[in-house]
Amino acid sequence: MTLDEYPAAVDDLDPAEGAVETAELVVTDDVLVKAFALGPDAELEPHDHPNSTNVFHVLEGTVTVVRGDDSESVEAPGVVHHERGDVHGARNETDERVVFTASLCPLPS
Repeated sequence: MTLDEYPAAVDDLDPAEGAVETAELVVTDDVLVKAFALGPDAELEPHDHPNSTNVFHVLEGTVTVVRGDDSESVEAPGVVHHERGDVHGARNETDERVVFTASLCPLPS
C-alpha cells in the first residue's frame, strides 16, 4: 500500500510539444487536486475561478506562471497562491515536461 497518489497519476502523462495532459489526484465534495503536465511550448490558458482559491504546486521543472499582466518563472519545488477571481495560467518555456498540481477549494457549485 502507498499513500502517495502522485506517481501513479503522472507516470503516464507524456505530453507532446504544445500539448497539455491532466490527471485528477483528489476529488471530494469540497476540493479538487489536479495534475497538469505541459510539454515544451504548451500553455494552460489564463482563466479564473470567481468563487474558489487556487494553489499551484510546481513539482517538476520550471513553469512560467501568469497572473493578470504579470508572469514569473517558478522552479520546482514551488507554490503559487491565486486568490479567488485572479486570472491565472501557466506556460512551459523549456524543452522538458513540466508538472504542477492545482488545488481548487471550495469547488465551484
